[in-house]
Amino acid sequence: MTNSGSNGKKPTILDIAKALGISTATVSRALHNNQNVTEETRARVMQMAKKMGFKPNLAARYLSSKRQLRISVNTLKGTTSFWNEVRAGIEEERRSLDLENVELEFRTYTDLGDGDIAAFESAMEAGVDGIITFPSNPDSMRPLMRWANRSRIPVVYVATDAPETGRLAVVSIDTFASGALAADLMGRIVTGSGKIAVTLFDAHITEHAEKLEAFQSTIKKFYPNLSVLDPIEDRDTDSISYERVGRLLKEHSDLRGIYVTTELSMPVIRAARDAEMLEKLTIIATDLFPQLVEQIRNGSVAAAIYQRPRTQGKMAFRALYEHLVEGKRSDPQVTFNPHVVMRGNLDFFLKRLAMESKTKAKAL
Repeated sequence: MTNSGSNGKKPTILDIAKALGISTATVSRALHNNQNVTEETRARVMQMAKKMGFKPNLAARYLSSKRQLRISVNTLKGTTSFWNEVRAGIEEERRSLDLENVELEFRTYTDLGDGDIAAFESAMEAGVDGIITFPSNPDSMRPLMRWANRSRIPVVYVATDAPETGRLAVVSIDTFASGALAADLMGRIVTGSGKIAVTLFDAHITEHAEKLEAFQSTIKKFYPNLSVLDPIEDRDTDSISYERVGRLLKEHSDLRGIYVTTELSMPVIRAARDAEMLEKLTIIATDLFPQLVEQIRNGSVAAAIYQRPRTQGKMAFRALYEHLVEGKRSDPQVTFNPHVVMRGNLDFFLKRLAMESKTKAKAL
């Protein structure tokens, strides 16, 4: 039997690992004659590889050489733990695959616009083999991606997309599902008629534009008694978010709720508290971090749409890895369903995350 990978496609080490019920790291060690693998396990792996018709390609042999495969991870520093989790997921996946010859170069910037462009240019000039990046502005990405495509450097987007730019893949949460979930929660909690607001970083970012579109359309369809005000752009800056939300609350003292599409929920909460409107507002936040956990627990925030950042990082690395190492072209769009975290399931959710982290740490 040959070519028996999933869906009839060329088999990969992931297929071998699944068939044998072992980790991809163990398969990788066996295929590369690592001394930390028993002869019995090595024999099982080689037998399954032969049965499936698995043949390491040139890229895999390249990895087995002394040369380093260099991947640039270009991400925003961020104001909460979201991007730390994305980067941790990338590093965790690299270690789980036991890729000693893969070097990660983290290019972390504080400002979108100049920062992400400079990071991309730096990675290209350094001659990296692949790039994982956060494409904040599709227009600015196009000339950079033309450069990458000419140089045959594959690029994977994480968290948001820049359509029609020639990227290898995009890994993100389902943004339309996120916006629709937030709208449905808002509509069910806010009774009667009233105004609600949405904060986002920049309407040009695909992720935020799609969340806003889904939120607006869901409110209009199912909760026509609620009206959505023009969105507030916070530019990913605490002070701007606090100032603009504060101004909004002065102008609309009858506001009923706010959907925060970004990680900047804390300045929104502070502005509402300082305006003495926090108890009157229904706030739907995004992601989960220590300060926000307390706000959910005390009832200041009704719910958070968790975007699974560590998983996004893991899958972004895997998509690039499979292309560089196995010549595999992954699904061009990998999306995950978001998780809804509220006061009722908060502690259970946190325990599950902690257990998953411990299990993965032991496996590594």
